[in-house]
Amino acid sequence: MVELNGVVLMKVSPLQPFQIVYSLLDHEFLGYLIEAFVVQRNSRGELTLQNQTLSTQNVGEFAKGLDERDFELVKLIDSIQQDTIVKKFNTRKLPAVDFFLKVYDLQKGDKIVQEAIGSYLEHIKAQIMGLLPGKPFYIMGNDGNPAWESIIWMPEPAKVHFHFVRNADSTHYFPIIRYPVGPREAGETERVVFQFKDALMICDEPAYMMVGHRLYHFSKNVDGKKLRPFFTKNHIIIPRNIEQQYYERFVTQLIASYDVYANGFEIRSEVLEPMPVLTVSEMVQPSRLVPAAIHQNGTAVADLADKDADASQRIMFDLSFQYGDFMFHFDSFGTTANVSLEKKNDEYIFHKIRRDQRLERQKLALLRETGLDLRNGQLALSKAEAFSWLSTNGNQIRETGFVIRQDAQDTKRYFLGYSTINVSIQEGRDWFDIYAHVRFGEFDIPFLKLRKLILNKKHEFTLPNGEIAVIPDAWFTKYSELFGFIEHIDGPDADGQLVLQKHHLALVQELERDNLATTVITRKLEGLRNFEEIESFPLPAHFNGTLRPYQHAGYDWMNFLRQYHFGGCLADDMGLGKTVMTLAMLQGQKEAGILEPSLLVMPTSLLYNWELEAKKFTPDLRVMVYTGTYRDKNMAQFDNYDLILTSYGIVRIDIDLLSSYRFNYVILDESQAIKNPSSHITKAVMQLNTAYRLILTGTPLENSTMDLWSQMSFINPGLLGNQAFFRNEFQIPIEKRHDDSKIARLYSLIKPFMLRRNKAQVATDLPAKVESVLYSEMTPDQEKQYEEAKSYYRNLILEHIEESGMAKSQMIVLQGLTKLRQIANHPRMVDADYEGDSGKLDDVLIRLDSAIIENHKVLVFSQFIKHLSVVRQYLKEKNIKYAYLDGSTIDRQSQVKLFQTDESVKLFLISLKAGGLGHNLTAADYVFILDPWWNPAIEAQAVDRAHRIGQDKTVFTYKFIAKNTVEEKILSLQRAKQQLAGSLITTEENFMKSLTKEDIMVLLE
Repeated sequence: MVELNGVVLMKVSPLQPFQIVYSLLDHEFLGYLIEAFVVQRNSRGELTLQNQTLSTQNVGEFAKGLDERDFELVKLIDSIQQDTIVKKFNTRKLPAVDFFLKVYDLQKGDKIVQEAIGSYLEHIKAQIMGLLPGKPFYIMGNDGNPAWESIIWMPEPAKVHFHFVRNADSTHYFPIIRYPVGPREAGETERVVFQFKDALMICDEPAYMMVGHRLYHFSKNVDGKKLRPFFTKNHIIIPRNIEQQYYERFVTQLIASYDVYANGFEIRSEVLEPMPVLTVSEMVQPSRLVPAAIHQNGTAVADLADKDADASQRIMFDLSFQYGDFMFHFDSFGTTANVSLEKKNDEYIFHKIRRDQRLERQKLALLRETGLDLRNGQLALSKAEAFSWLSTNGNQIRETGFVIRQDAQDTKRYFLGYSTINVSIQEGRDWFDIYAHVRFGEFDIPFLKLRKLILNKKHEFTLPNGEIAVIPDAWFTKYSELFGFIEHIDGPDADGQLVLQKHHLALVQELERDNLATTVITRKLEGLRNFEEIESFPLPAHFNGTLRPYQHAGYDWMNFLRQYHFGGCLADDMGLGKTVMTLAMLQGQKEAGILEPSLLVMPTSLLYNWELEAKKFTPDLRVMVYTGTYRDKNMAQFDNYDLILTSYGIVRIDIDLLSSYRFNYVILDESQAIKNPSSHITKAVMQLNTAYRLILTGTPLENSTMDLWSQMSFINPGLLGNQAFFRNEFQIPIEKRHDDSKIARLYSLIKPFMLRRNKAQVATDLPAKVESVLYSEMTPDQEKQYEEAKSYYRNLILEHIEESGMAKSQMIVLQGLTKLRQIANHPRMVDADYEGDSGKLDDVLIRLDSAIIENHKVLVFSQFIKHLSVVRQYLKEKNIKYAYLDGSTIDRQSQVKLFQTDESVKLFLISLKAGGLGHNLTAADYVFILDPWWNPAIEAQAVDRAHRIGQDKTVFTYKFIAKNTVEEKILSLQRAKQQLAGSLITTEENFMKSLTKEDIMVLLE
């Protein structure tokens, strides 16, 4: 029920006939507002006094009587109701009455808030009035009746004619409103008398004016404020002493926008051909845009400032049209004409130039077709983007009549002309010769100068005439690699020639394909792009073995690269026979009559294995193991051998001697050993003197893409540019921004020099590999210790991150996570006095007992030696035989032999780091991984100790995970962090470096 003047009325029933009406009311402070009501109809269809307000809260009840316009109107009307206004503008939370009295006080009212409310209401009311035509519209009665008196919508727009009569002592100014009557084609009108008729203005912009009960709207979007003064006067008088000022400031604007009739001065309309002008200006400060933006539409400033806080690095394009001596900004105020005032003696002449808006829109469309998508006649771009556009499209739009010029107020003068770069590449005997021509307008720029600028990410340089030229962004993108890789050859015959090493063939072909360079390359070199088409090389006569088809392809690939003096990376999966392929190639070199020996560098633990494999497959090779404390350091002795085996440690110590000897091949096994460019080992191997280079590895990328740079730089120096270039061009975009295009680009550069096959692709004769994850419940004592440690480290880590940031918190994070992982394995690993048990150890021992009973051989891997010690204690108590290997094991080969040959030894306990590389452990058919490693690739290598060529049994792998611990969360994070997996070398990013604060929270929750 509702109460009206003491009379209780029932609410309107949506089940009975009703009518939606809109009612005009005069608010004490807010002026004229519109409200929506639903009114009950009686049996005769007449409106009754039974009504209620319609709002977004109850509109659904009456949906059957509303259309889409009604729903939109109710929503808009809600937004101008008193409660909404108070909520929106009453920042001090005053009661509604106090708020209005304070804001609208005649003496001390808040003008700023008044204007803000007024502007807001005008904006919404304009939308409401635009939707109201055709809807029942009434004046609200004093008793609150929403349908008191009907308002008559005048269907046709009225026209306003502004009149000026200049007399001897003053000018009279008044408007005349005319409304069309009769047939439209007759053009008849009648005058609308609104002065002294209690007219009211419902909305100013655009004007909606009510005279009597008639509601008028106007053509040309008349501003209601220009009509309001005449509600109570017939005309305005402008005295002679302010006449000229009034004409200049007000009358010129009125003549530009409306129909103006004058008596006593002249209005001349002129037709001129417009010239499109595109003005380029440097945005020094965001505030420079404020006047122009307000002049346009009041919103452009905020948009531009939000898009780029560093406005000094942005360029503004501003479209204008010049008509004779007059300039129009595109879409400025929506004006269709420009008016200037001329005074001759005591006479005034107004010159009105009408704009050709059709032609202006055509010119704007042309700019947009070239990619310059102006809005409101303006567009801000980065400096490089702006000048790239000018370089590409400037000449084209000039030919269509545009003038491009710089803002005269800018202190720095830019070159706005046409720029070109032409590159030609020709294959020489030892390298590609680079010829380049760069031109900015009339000026030729030395190519080397441009190269330095691009490599240093500098866009600007000064031309001889003092103008600043800006290198287009596209040049940085398209030519940065070329500039990063080319070398400047000095010498008596080189004459400062720019060259590119031949191993950059992929880059050369891509430049040609993208029409960025013309090239001259031999057909023979073209074949390098696809090694599957390499000719087959016969196996050496004295190679004692056979190669599988994929192994023969690898052997052919090595020989093919040697033909072009390229280095290579054989990156096949563990167990696919990298050793035997390499030995076959070396045997072929001996049979080809090569006298220089080759040097094969590896981890110390693999020396014995290589020696055995060489005796087995290439007994004809004279092999020397160059190692030991008392080794003979006379390099001349190498002349008597075909293959020298040594370790990375020996190379580092003896590099001064080894670098003086010329080898045929230098081969690095497990080449990830040189992944750190600044390590002593990496610096040492780079100094070795050799004709050819080859690296062997199952994981060329372990921690970061810089691992790849080091190894690629060894086999083909300069292939990936210098270290700084590689970091900026590839490492940061790939690791920080996960840029897929950079991953693809890097892959295309290294593809010809890297052979990577996995077991699924080539070794179809290998038995199956079954992998399982087993989850263990912690025991109560173990869980108690784990939760206490987690709480302690969670607070410590998060506090450290807040104080120092993630980058400086990695050590404390690693320390905390390591402690938690150890407790998840067995609390005794961190507390020697722990008397309780471990859920994981119980599960491991049960599985071990079952495997032993079933006569399986098991590899037991852990990264924690303390974890292996816990298992060893149990095995000793049960008198179970086992082999053991960690970093301190001296005679590793004897432990491998014990496990491989002694049937009574069923278990091999191995620390993951010490035993994950190089060993053939095919006697095992079970692999237990006691704790998850940060890098899944390392775990895969451990499994490959058993799952490799020579294995004839299915290999079962069990990974033990403690439930509800950091171990379980590591598994999910491993999957989330596999950004490089399958993209480059099927490995992961550095796990620790990729952890965010959110990741830490997940791990420690």
